[in-house]
Amino acid sequence: MRFIRVYARVLGLLGADRRIAVFLVLANLAVAGLQFLDPVLFGRVIDLLARSGDLTSEVLWSQATALLGLWAAVGLGGIAANIAVALQSERLAHRNRLLAMSRFFGHVLGLPLSFHGDTHSGRLIKMMVAGSDALFSLWLTFFREQLATFLAVIVLLPLTVLLNWRLALALIVLVIVYCVVTLVIIRSTEAAQRRVETFNSNLAGTAQDALANIMVVQSFTRLRAETRLFGDIAAQVIAHQFPVLNWWAVVNVLTRAASTVAVITIVVIGTLLHIVGKAEVGEIVSFMGFATLLIGRLESAVSFASSLFFRLPAMEDFFGVLDAGSSVPEKPDASELVASAGEVVFEDVSFAYPGGPNILTNVSFTAKPGTATALVGQTGAGKSTAMSLLQRLWDPVAGRILIDGQDLRDVTLESLRRAIGVVFQESMLFNRSIRDNLLIGRPEATQEELEHACRQADAHEFIIRQPRGYDTMIGERGSTLSGGQRQRLAIARALLKNPPILILDEATSALDAATEARVGRALRVLMQGRTTFIIAHRLSTVRDADEILVFDTGRIVERGGFGELLDRNGRFAELVQTQLAAAPQPQAAD
Repeated sequence: MRFIRVYARVLGLLGADRRIAVFLVLANLAVAGLQFLDPVLFGRVIDLLARSGDLTSEVLWSQATALLGLWAAVGLGGIAANIAVALQSERLAHRNRLLAMSRFFGHVLGLPLSFHGDTHSGRLIKMMVAGSDALFSLWLTFFREQLATFLAVIVLLPLTVLLNWRLALALIVLVIVYCVVTLVIIRSTEAAQRRVETFNSNLAGTAQDALANIMVVQSFTRLRAETRLFGDIAAQVIAHQFPVLNWWAVVNVLTRAASTVAVITIVVIGTLLHIVGKAEVGEIVSFMGFATLLIGRLESAVSFASSLFFRLPAMEDFFGVLDAGSSVPEKPDASELVASAGEVVFEDVSFAYPGGPNILTNVSFTAKPGTATALVGQTGAGKSTAMSLLQRLWDPVAGRILIDGQDLRDVTLESLRRAIGVVFQESMLFNRSIRDNLLIGRPEATQEELEHACRQADAHEFIIRQPRGYDTMIGERGSTLSGGQRQRLAIARALLKNPPILILDEATSALDAATEARVGRALRVLMQGRTTFIIAHRLSTVRDADEILVFDTGRIVERGGFGELLDRNGRFAELVQTQLAAAPQPQAAD
C-alpha cells in the first residue's frame, strides 16, 4: 500500500537523528504505558472501595494511600515524559524540514536542463514547499502524538489480556473493526486525491506562468482571460475534492460514534460477565477507561491519517523529484579537469535526444588554445547543441569531446563547468545586487578585482551611477537596467570568473547597432587569450574569427576564414547574401 510505503520513507529520512528518534520512541512508550496505568489504578481504587466494608480502617487507609501515591507518581511521570516528547519532537521536525528543503533544492539545481525543460519552475517550488511542509507535519505529529497511539495499540493493548481476556478480546475486536473501516476509506479515495493534487499543481503553475509574463498579460489585455483560466482550474479542484471530503466526513462521524459504541459494548459485556462471576467491577471500569482512551487516541490517529492522506500526493511529488536521475551521471572516480591551455577537440561526435533523430552527426573539429571559432547556420542546424555538449548538459551518443586531451566524461562536472564561461543572449541576472550577480562565478573575488573586471567590460561607470553602486538591487532578471547594461554585467561576470574557455551564445543579437558596438568592445577584451566559441546569426559578428564552422542539418558542411568561405560561394555565402538582402531591424535600446 503506497500510503504505508511513503510513510516509512518519510521516517527513513531521519537517519542523521537516529538517536533522538530512539529517545522519542522510548519516551512515547513511557507516555503510553503511564496512560494505560491510569484506568488500571482507577479500577483498583473502585475494587478497594467495593470491598471497604470487609476491611479495617487501617488496612483500607494503607491500601488507599499506596494506590493514590502510585497514581500521583504515574501522573507526574506522564507529565515529564510528555514534556520531553514535545521538546525533542519540535526540534527534530523543524531541523529536518529545513534539511529536506536544502536537499531538494540542491538536487534540483544539479538536474540537467532536460528535466527543467519538462518541469515548470512554479510546480517545482510548490513541490518543495508543500512536500517539506508535509514532512514537517508528519514528523511532528507522529513523534509528538501518534507514536504513543501506535505503541499503545501494538504493545499495550495485547497486555490487557492479562487483566481479563474476555473483555480484552471485545476491546481488540472493536479496535480492529475501527482500523479496517478507516483503511478501506483511505484506499477508496487515494486515487481521487492524487487527481486533486494534479489540479493544485496546475493551479500553481498557471499562476507562476502569468506572473512571470506580467508584461505580456497586461499588454495583450489578458487579465480577464488569465483570471478565468485560474478560476476554471480552481473549479476543477473543488469538483474533485468534494467527493473525497464526503468520504472523510463519514470517517469523522464514525469516529465520534465509536467512543460511545465502545463504552456501551464494554458495559454490556462486562455486566454479563460480572453476573456470572467472570469480571470484577473494577475490571469493567478499567476496560471502560481503556476503551475511552484508545478510541480517543484512534480518533486523533484518524485525524492524523486524514491529514497525511491529503498530503500524500505532495510527498510523492517531493520524492519523485529526489528520485530523478541525471542524464549526465558523473563517474565515481572522476578526476578534476586540468584546463591549462584550453584546446577543445570534437571527435566524430553524434547526438540525438532519447527516441529522436540525430541532431548532430559525425561532427569533428579542433579549436586551438586562444583561438576564436564561430559556429553559424540556420536555426536548428546544431550549433547550440554542440556547445551544450561541450558544457556536458548532454552526453554524445557517439564520439567524444576532449579538453586538453581529457574526455569530458572522465572529469567532474564542477571542474568542467568551472573552466567554461558563458555569455548568453539573455543576460540571466538574479534579483540580487549588482555585486552578488558579479560574484556568482567567483565568490572570493576582492572589490579591486570586481572593479577591474567591470572597467574591462565598460560597466564600472554606469554601476557607480546607480543609487547604491555595486550594492544596488537590479530586480528580477535585471529589469531596472537597459539591455546593454545587463549584457555588460554578464561580460564582467565572465571576466571575473576568468575561464580558459568561453562561449558567446548570441551575446549581441538582442541589441541595437550602437549598443552592439559598445558591448562588442567589451567582448573583444573578454576573448583575449581564451579559446572562444561564438554562436551567431548576425554573420558580421564572426568576421574576425580564426575559423568559421558552417552547420547544416547537424553536420559541418564548410569550414574556413570569413573571406575564404565567401570566395567558395557555398553555403556560408548564401547565408551572408540572405542577411544582406534583409533590412536590419533594431531590437533593443541601450
